[in-house]
This record gives sequence, C-alpha cells and structure tokens, in this order.
Amino acid sequence: MAEAVIIAIAEEIIAKSVPQALKKIGELWGVKQEIEALKDTVSTLQAVLKYAEKQYYQNDQIQDWLNKMKDALYDAQDLFEEFNIKAMQRELRGHNEVTKEVRTFFSSSNQLAFNLKMSSKVRAVRERIEDINTHRRFHLDRHPVDSQVEREWRKREETHSFISEGDIIGRNDDNNTIMEFLLDSNMKENVSILPIVGIGGLGKTALAQCVFNDEMVSKNFNLKMWVCVSDVFDMKKIVKNIIGCAKEKASNEVSMEELQIELRAKIDGKRYLLVLDDLWNDKPEEWLSLKKLLMVGSRGSKIIITTRLSSVATITSTTSPHLLRDLSESASIDLLMQMACRKEEEIQDFEMLAIIKEIVRKCSGVPLIIRTIGNLLSSKKTICEWLRFKDDELLEVSQSEDNINSVLRLSYNHLPSHLKQCFAMCSLFPKDYEINKQTLVDLWMAEGFIQSSNKNKHLEDIAHGYFMDLLSSNFFQEYETHEWGRLARCTI
Repeated sequence: MAEAVIIAIAEEIIAKSVPQALKKIGELWGVKQEIEALKDTVSTLQAVLKYAEKQYYQNDQIQDWLNKMKDALYDAQDLFEEFNIKAMQRELRGHNEVTKEVRTFFSSSNQLAFNLKMSSKVRAVRERIEDINTHRRFHLDRHPVDSQVEREWRKREETHSFISEGDIIGRNDDNNTIMEFLLDSNMKENVSILPIVGIGGLGKTALAQCVFNDEMVSKNFNLKMWVCVSDVFDMKKIVKNIIGCAKEKASNEVSMEELQIELRAKIDGKRYLLVLDDLWNDKPEEWLSLKKLLMVGSRGSKIIITTRLSSVATITSTTSPHLLRDLSESASIDLLMQMACRKEEEIQDFEMLAIIKEIVRKCSGVPLIIRTIGNLLSSKKTICEWLRFKDDELLEVSQSEDNINSVLRLSYNHLPSHLKQCFAMCSLFPKDYEINKQTLVDLWMAEGFIQSSNKNKHLEDIAHGYFMDLLSSNFFQEYETHEWGRLARCTI
C-alpha cells in the first residue's frame, strides 16, 4: 500500500538526525549541504503527498506517481541509514579508535573519494525526486477540500434527516434505547448528549433518522435540527448550519460573534433536539467550544451524535454511548430479501435458504454491504443464478463496489500516517485470522514503525498505544482477553 507508508517515510527523512551522524564521523564538505537540500525537497513535497494520498484510489495518474515517489523516498531513506550505521560503527569502537580511524579516514585521497561518492549519491536521489515531481500530471487545487473530486465525494457522504424504507431492519432494540433517552425528562443536565458509535455502514445515521422523524419525538421538542458535520470540523460552518435548520433558511451573519448571538437567540429557553451526524473531531478543546454554545437550551434538550470513533464518544457523551452492533442473521436475511425483491416464501426452499445464509455470512451483518449485494441480486431470478453469484462473483463484488469502498476507505483515510502503515501490515495475516496483540506490536517495532520524541517512554508502550488507537477506531475487534481483563487477541 503506497498510500499507507509514503507520508511516514517523508516525515522520517525530514526528522532523521543525519547531522548528528555526520558530526561523529566528521563534517564532510559538500555532503551536509546536499543532505539539507534533500530534506528541503522532501519537506516541500509534504502537501502534495498528503493530497495525493487522499486521492489515491480515485486517480490512476496519482497511483502511478505515488508508487514512483515511494521508490525514490525509500532510496533516500537507505542513504540516511547508511550514514547512521557508519557513525554507530565508529562510536562502538571507542573514542581512541575513532580518533585514529578518523585521522586515517580523512587522508587527502580517502576524504575526497568519500565526499564525491556520498555527495553524488545524495544529489542523485534528490534530483530523481524532483524529476518525478516535475513530471506529475495532476495539480493541487488552491483549496484541495473544495476540489471537484472532494465536492462530489461530500455530496455522496452528506446526510439528511430523511430515511428510506429498509434502512432500519433489525434495529428495534436500538431504536427503543434511543427513544427512551430522548423522551426521558429526568436527566441531570439541561442538555444531554448521547453518541451512537459503530463502524461505517452499520446504520448509525439511519437509526438517528428514524428517531428524529418519530411523531412522539417531534411532539416532545420545540425545535429539531439536523447537521452533517463530516470529517472537517469547521466551527463556523457547523454553527451556521445549526442556525439554518432552526430558522429554515441560511444565516446571513458572517462573523463568529454574530453567529453565536444568533444561535443563542434561536435555542435559548427552548427544548431542542440536535443531531450532529458523522462527527470525527476528537479534540476536547474544539468540542468544548461548540458545546458551550449549545448549553443554553431548556431542560430536556437532547443532542445525538453519530460517530465511528469511541474517542469522540468519550469527550462528548453525558451518558453511556450506544454501541451499534452487526445485524443478526435473521435481520440480515430479511434485509437482503427485501433489497433483492424476493418473497418470503422462497426462504422455505432448503437449497435457496442455504445459499442466502452463505451470502449473508459474507456480508458480516453490515447493512450497507447487505443492501448493495441485495440490489445486485435483484436481477437474478433463479437458484442457479444466486448460486453462481455466491461462488464466482461475491468476493469480487464485495471488494470492488465503489459505495462499499468509500465507506471502508473513509475510516482508513482519517488515520494518521503512522497508524496507516501499522494497519497496512495486517494484510500479512489471512482473512478472519485471530491476531495476537503482542505479535503485532513486536512486528511494528521490528519494522521501525514506532517512533518516539520522548526518550522516557518505551517504544513498546507507544506501540500498545497505536494498537488501542486502531481498536477504538473500529479497525480491530476484540476476540479474546486475559483473565485480568487485558486484550490478548483480535480480528480485523
């Protein structure tokens, strides 16, 4: 996965302490300047790399460019390692030996040869990187998030308060739990907050839509507002959207202070329901700034947050978050049959039921995948066609459909680079493999994926922190815990 490691390589090159290595073997004239030039070149590329990383799966030219750039950056990384290894060898031989060897090393002929060799290597790799960048066939927009690709992506991702038939099959218990929260008038806080947490495609938004449109809920609140936050936590935009929902037209105010005043005027003293859909930002200070503006509602006001991150739930909730689980087998079958436009009587056929169960098992209880597969099966009328689909097409479809990939890839794209390369290593394990947590941590450490700026913190502790970050983002699923409660094994 080029997109998983290239940012991490670039960051390592920029941070690598080659100047320290040079001091241990003597300042090499010409080489230090070339190294600094190389680091500057890589540094200026960071914005391009981050933009290209996000667009990796949407553009063949970007994929080709990133793959070439990855190879060049690996060569630069190898050069830096060569310097550090030489410096380490001399340090291990002792100070007296270093003095003697450096004197010999810097004889007129040896010094010149080494300078020319290393200078040439560093310059060559720098020029190669610059050449690859010069010949790239894509350009950064002035504001990448507003590019046509991003706008189209956001159009697909943006949600609203309406709900389609079939979106909430198998969610009766979840629905009752959320309804109980919304209608509870005995909360301690004036404004109570409940996050709904789960991986992409499980139906968090659909569940929120269902309760948002419930007649009893509508009668219980003076004001209802639905805002899709998505991945960019733009405080001003969020407040404007909340105001727009409250007064059913866009706000004309432009300054943040004016927006705050208008928001308070709209919700102050009212029992309101606000849904913040698809919240990613887990920075406490930014959330508290928004929360402060929302606390003026009257007693009984409620906020529902849908998120994929347990870390978001931790900083926002005033009550226990609601964790959304996979659909049961029976609910999955009902949803599949509905989307495939098949009658319930067909399940009575033993052979057909066996095929359906196998298809459903491969959908892993995720409503988005089930709906997509069901739509594809709607054109297949016979048992033979369903069987052929199960045996020949299902795996390929589940891996290539854009709407499935966009959901699964979205969570991945939001990972920082150091977690992307750690997660990418999990591709070494076969599907449904029960991964030993310690084994994974050891592999990350052996590959040099664990970096620390704090000398007092052990790398293994940092690696365990990486693992917990991936677990909280729903990339791993707990499989087995030790008797003392610590996670021992997991699956992806």
